[in-house]
Order: sequence, then C-alpha cells, then structure tokens
Amino acid sequence: MHPDWAEHVRRAWRVQHVLILRTAIVWMAVAALVWLSYEFWRLIWQTGYWGAIDLRMLQRVVARWFSGQPVYGESTGVMYPPASFVIVWPLLGWLAFEPARWLWAGTTIVALAWLCVLVLHTSGATTRLERVLIVVLPLSMYATGAAIGNGQSIVHIVPALIAGMAWLQREKPSGRAELFAAGCILASLVKPTVSAPFFWIVLFATRRLRPACIIALGYAALTVWALSFQRISPRDIFTDWLRGSLPIAAELGTANLSLALAALGLKAWILPGALVLLGVLGIWIWHYRDRDLWVLMGVTAIVARLWIYHWWFDDLLLLLPMMTLFRIAKRGATSNNSDVMAGILFALLLLFSLAPGGLYLFPAPFNAIYVAVQVTIWIAVLIFLSMHARGETENTI
Repeated sequence: MHPDWAEHVRRAWRVQHVLILRTAIVWMAVAALVWLSYEFWRLIWQTGYWGAIDLRMLQRVVARWFSGQPVYGESTGVMYPPASFVIVWPLLGWLAFEPARWLWAGTTIVALAWLCVLVLHTSGATTRLERVLIVVLPLSMYATGAAIGNGQSIVHIVPALIAGMAWLQREKPSGRAELFAAGCILASLVKPTVSAPFFWIVLFATRRLRPACIIALGYAALTVWALSFQRISPRDIFTDWLRGSLPIAAELGTANLSLALAALGLKAWILPGALVLLGVLGIWIWHYRDRDLWVLMGVTAIVARLWIYHWWFDDLLLLLPMMTLFRIAKRGATSNNSDVMAGILFALLLLFSLAPGGLYLFPAPFNAIYVAVQVTIWIAVLIFLSMHARGETENTI
C-alpha cells in the first residue's frame, strides 16, 4: 500500500465531506422515517401473532411468574432470569396488554430521545452536519426498529448503559450521582446477555467499589424478591432456566458464539464457552482499565453481541463501537493513521447497520453472505479497538 494513502484519504475527505455527510444524512433520515413508522405501527396497532410479539410473550410470562406458576422449560422459550421479571413489572405487570403496549411505546420514545441526546453529547461532533448525522444514526439502524416492533428492551438498555457509565466516569461524582449511575446499570440488567459484560468496566475501570456493590447487591435483592413468588426451590428454578435456555441458544438467534459452537457439534460447550469469553473480557478490561472509557465500551459491546444467544435487534449494541470509532476519527491525524482507519471502519459499520438490514431483506444465500461480511467487520473493529487501546492514555467521556 502506498505510504501516503492515509493522507490521500484525508485530503479527499476535506474536499468532499460536505457532500458525503449530506448524502448520508438524507439516506439515513429516509430509512429512519420509513422503518420506524412501520415498526411503531407493529408495536402499537398490529394485531395477531406478530404484533409486538416479544412484548406480548414477556407480559404473559411476568403474569405467570407473579402468580406462582412455573415459566421455564425447553418448550416455553423463556430465557430471562428471575430478576428481569421484577424490573419489567412496572411497565407490564399491572396493565392489560393493549394499554401496556401504549405505555411501552411511550417509554420507548423517551428512551430514543434520551439516546439521541447522549450520543450527541458524547460523540465529539463539532459541525452542524456531524451533529445531525450522529442524532440520526441510532434512529436509522435496523436494530432500533426491529427492537421497537417486537417490543424488545434493547432500546431502553443502551441509553441506560451510556448514562450510567458516563456518570460513574466523572472525576468526583457525588453519592447521589453514583446511586443514579448504579440504578441505570442495574435497570439495564433486565437483559443480562446484553449488559452483564459491562459490569467489568464498573468493577475495574471506574476505580469505585461502591457502585459495583450497589449493583451486585441490588441485583441479588431483585432475584430474592422474584424467587419469593415461586413455589419451587431456587435450585430447581435455576436448573430449569439453564436446561430450557441452552437448547434454544444452540438453535435460534443470529451471529453469536452459541450458534457457532452448536454448528461445530459442541453444544455442551455453549455455557463454558460463554463464561470463558466473559472471563477473557474481564482480564482485558482489568489490563486496560486506564484507557479511554469509550474504547472499553466499544470492545465490550462487540463481545457482548457475540458472546452468547442474541437476535438481530440486539445489534443496537454496535452503536457503541461506532461512537468510539467516530471519536477516534475526530481526534485528527496520527502517526499510525488510526484516525483514517477509524473513519473507514465507522463508515462500514454504518453501512451494514442501516435499516432494513440484509438478514431478512435479501434472499438466501445472499442474506447469509451479508451476515458473514457483517460479522467480519465487527471482528475487524474489535481487533482495531483492542490494538488502539495499547496506545491510549486517556480515560474520559
């Protein structure tokens, strides 16, 4: 490769960036408008099986749980741990389904607005076009709409994670700020397969033991409270939970380690493999605990997406490494050209994250090729951010 390739890219960007940004914003805004309109219709008005399908199923499970009926088993498809039922009860546990879906839609709109404000505030965007691009970004991702239409919680989880981490990273947070941050992260544990890996950052990178203790003790208390509504022993409950969850992880979902191990005939390694990868991430976070928080969050988000069972709506996690790449690119020219590489990877991640996505848009085998390329990009970003962490000295957000 020509030694001045990066400078050529920088020069081309300086000349064409206005046209590129305007084109991207228009395309993303149209995608967001069409995709979110359709998915909010699915959430609020669509009847039948596909209308807010996951929200409908979760409400039924919550009702069964608090009435003392068993919910776990291979035939039920329930993979949420007990504490999750307590966390979602305020939104689902006391209403009939029709008003509950309206309440969920309202909180989803608030969560989306909160997410847009957070990414704008933390992105480092300086020009008007950059700020518009960053605001439209989470709205135009296929994962956002897919989560909304199904009634999934990832739209609520991601802003809670960002806000919690940002508040903990303040130089001298007050006790109230620590409690707010811990509360946000605790609430994000409604879906631990998404948010649990981020606990390593709380434990090692924030250098504060109290928030980690609040989160751990809070989650334990929620679990005990949830278990009090069941008639069988906690041991039997967790045994049934794992016995029912692992076969589902081996057969359903998209682009994750569980499916890869099952395809290789290693179904027995799904849980050990997930725990090993989670442990490796913890060691990595501890080793690079002084680095830029966004680099840690970007790496953790990719691992969290890959480490265990997930569907395509959980690809909203990829917003975090995109923000990390944008921040690196905005720092300007570097001797190792990391700014240019970050910009290129950001563009690729963005392109493969736009609604409606290729998984269900393209026919076979092109949808499989799309996903394979997509995962290759994720892994390339993971490698880039891991290497970038070696030279980082900042720890700011």
